[in-house]
Amino acid sequence: MNLLSAVIISYNEEQNIARCINSLKVLADEIIVLDAYSTDKTVEIARRHGAIVKQGYFLGHIQQKNSAISLASNNYILSLDADEAVDEQLAKSILSIKNDDFTASAYSMNRCINYCGKFIRRGTWYPDKKIRLFDKRIAKWGGVNPHDKIELADKSRKVVHLRGDILHFSFPTIEKHQEKNNSYSTMAAKQMHGKGRKSNWFKILVNPFWAFIHGFIIRLGFLDGYRGFLISINTAHGTFLKYIKLYHLNHTQQTAAFTTRTHNIGTADRIKETIKNR
Repeated sequence: MNLLSAVIISYNEEQNIARCINSLKVLADEIIVLDAYSTDKTVEIARRHGAIVKQGYFLGHIQQKNSAISLASNNYILSLDADEAVDEQLAKSILSIKNDDFTASAYSMNRCINYCGKFIRRGTWYPDKKIRLFDKRIAKWGGVNPHDKIELADKSRKVVHLRGDILHFSFPTIEKHQEKNNSYSTMAAKQMHGKGRKSNWFKILVNPFWAFIHGFIIRLGFLDGYRGFLISINTAHGTFLKYIKLYHLNHTQQTAAFTTRTHNIGTADRIKETIKNR
């Protein structure tokens, strides 16, 4: 039987870390928490529940998760965030493939989000299919912050989907959703800007509208009642923030570039005038 390392990244997760660790105890041969210097009781709670705790400054979701992988002793990794947990069905699925010596290089599973006290199984949030169990020798975290994903060095490798869910307790309140919208849209806009992406008024106006219609109508988010509406409207708002922030970055850069060119031209003209008057 292959051994399994569970790795978790955390920052100020005293409300969630114990639940995450406890859901992994029956599965993992070691549980490692890479903490970004929490100022609450996250580290104390993690150690009390049997995890190996290391600390390192947060440099981005992708960088932090890859750093956590590097701390693991075993080749097969189950990677979670501190506000996630493995449900009973998924735990059984993982134990089954572990007993069979992990016949695949990577395993995917659905993620189910708990929104203001209720698990959401409609709209664009479910099934939120993720690769979270993998052989670290052929896989690493990639993608674009904050939307990281596991990337396989050999894309022809088999990925097996497991029954059961990762339970994601990321939105205990509406305020938390709005807070994440703001921080995630800033990160996404900066990443897009760094890759040369452009925003315009069409994207700013149409993309949020489509995000709402897609989630609330097409993906049946309305069946989740007022929570479905809140999720869809906040998803639209997050999309709006992302593209308006990108638009601002695009135009700020253009203004700065124009100012620099104007300054350089003015400086050159002054130098020529000085030389001419000598």
